[in-house]
Amino acid sequence: MKKLLSLTLLALVVLVSCKKTDPATGVIPPSAPKEAEIAEPAGNQCYSYSGNNDMVELSYNVNSHQEVNGTLSYALSEKDKNEGILVGNMKGDTLIAEYTFTSEGVSSVREVAFLQKDGTLIEGYGDTVEANDKITFKDKTKLKFDQKNVLTKVDCK
Repeated sequence: MKKLLSLTLLALVVLVSCKKTDPATGVIPPSAPKEAEIAEPAGNQCYSYSGNNDMVELSYNVNSHQEVNGTLSYALSEKDKNEGILVGNMKGDTLIAEYTFTSEGVSSVREVAFLQKDGTLIEGYGDTVEANDKITFKDKTKLKFDQKNVLTKVDCK
C-alpha cells in the first residue's frame, strides 16, 4: 500500500512540475495563437469550348476569399453572340456567378454555374426564375452538369 501511495505521489509531483508557470505570478502563460490558414488566390484561369460551330470562352480570377470576377462569351450557332462580365464565388468545386451580358444591344443578367472536374469546367443547367430583372436558378442543389459542352483549360491571352 505504501508503494502505491508513493508511486501516486511521485506521478503527481512529475505532472505538476511539467506545467510551465511564470515564477513571479504562478500563472500558466497562454500559448501563441496559430496563424490562420489563408487560401492563396488562384490567379487568372481561362477555359474554352469550340465544336459544332459553337464557341464558349471563360476567363476569370479567384481571390483569397474565393470571390470570382471575369469575362464570359458565347457564340452559339444560329443564336446571337453575347458577351459580358462574371461576378460570383467558388463554392467548393462549383463556380456560381451572375453573368451580366449584352446581346442585340440589350443588357441582361442571369446566373451561371460551372463545375470544376479534372481540369475542365462543365456548365450547369436547371429550372430558373426571373425576379428583379435577373434570371436565377430556382434550386442550386438540383443543377445538372451536362457533359455536352465541356470547357477545357487553355492558356490565357
